[in-house]
Amino acid sequence: MSAADPSSNAVATPARAGEGDAPAFSPLYQQIKTLITRSLQAGEWRPGEAIPSEMELAARYKVSQGTVRKAVDELATENLLVRRQGKGTFVATHAEEKVQFRFLRLAPDDGEAGGAQRRFIDCRRLRAPSDIARALNLKSGDAVVQVRRVLSFREAPVVLDDIWLNGQLFKGLTAERLSEYRGPMYGLFETEFGVRMIRAEEKIRAVAADAAAAELLGLAPGAPLLSVERLSFTYGDRPVELRRGLYNTVAHHYRNELS
Repeated sequence: MSAADPSSNAVATPARAGEGDAPAFSPLYQQIKTLITRSLQAGEWRPGEAIPSEMELAARYKVSQGTVRKAVDELATENLLVRRQGKGTFVATHAEEKVQFRFLRLAPDDGEAGGAQRRFIDCRRLRAPSDIARALNLKSGDAVVQVRRVLSFREAPVVLDDIWLNGQLFKGLTAERLSEYRGPMYGLFETEFGVRMIRAEEKIRAVAADAAAAELLGLAPGAPLLSVERLSFTYGDRPVELRRGLYNTVAHHYRNELS
């Protein structure tokens, strides 16, 4: 690559020996974005740590600083990196308050958000049921970890979550470990298991509470609930978590921003 190449040009040459080939015939900044993402995935820079400056990255990849800036801008937009004025650019982490609940779109009707109280009901390892295996791209019978918990707000139970995790990636995860961790669950996943949730897809539908869900959420059987099925991905678009949540929306609503 040449430092004279503008960020919008497409090139067909590998980005840098030893770094892995970037996609051929893609815009130059996209190739740099790919290489930075691979470094993040390999753990070269850990969550919460600063990455090298744009000038240093430009020298490393032998491209212009503008090309690096455009790549970093996209990674920041995708919440993989965080820019901090006057401090530099850092690897995003779910431990940061503003991104702790990035995938939880439930908001109180009165607008006064409060902290969630967690109660873990179960955490066990088992063989993946066929539907879970398909969702997580596993073989039927591979190990998964199933976690069941209730989230309460202002002491009232609001969310019942059934969470399925790739068992190979989450060896040693127990209910005790989950209960003892003070930060968000995704923070635990990235610090102790090296798994960072990058993006998620959701399916939402209205359902009626069955007897078990009604009891855990303090509702009458048949009460209306919002069913939210979320599939979360780590680097490389690898599915690692399937979460099936039942939301009591009597005093809350599902909020999303579209652009």
